[in-house]
Amino acid sequence: MKAVKDAAAGSLESSDVLVTVIPAGGEENTLSVESIVFRQFGGRIRSVAEEVIASSGLEGAAVRIQDRGALECTLRARLETAIERAAGKA
Repeated sequence: MKAVKDAAAGSLESSDVLVTVIPAGGEENTLSVESIVFRQFGGRIRSVAEEVIASSGLEGAAVRIQDRGALECTLRARLETAIERAAGKA
């Protein structure tokens, strides 16, 4: 699945996460993670993001995660929504 347009899901409110997906060309994806709890959960946030991106089949996109202490289920939902929007499916 290719990202064809810029898309975002979520917000920068407390206990939420803003996920932005931007078409970047090529086959590789890039992932950047910023979080207020990065020391404690940065590894888990990155792991979940990589899992969701891989399962979606997304290619050629830059994914940016700005976390404000969201639960894992919220992170997964925001990632799935942003990826679907970027692919033009939502």
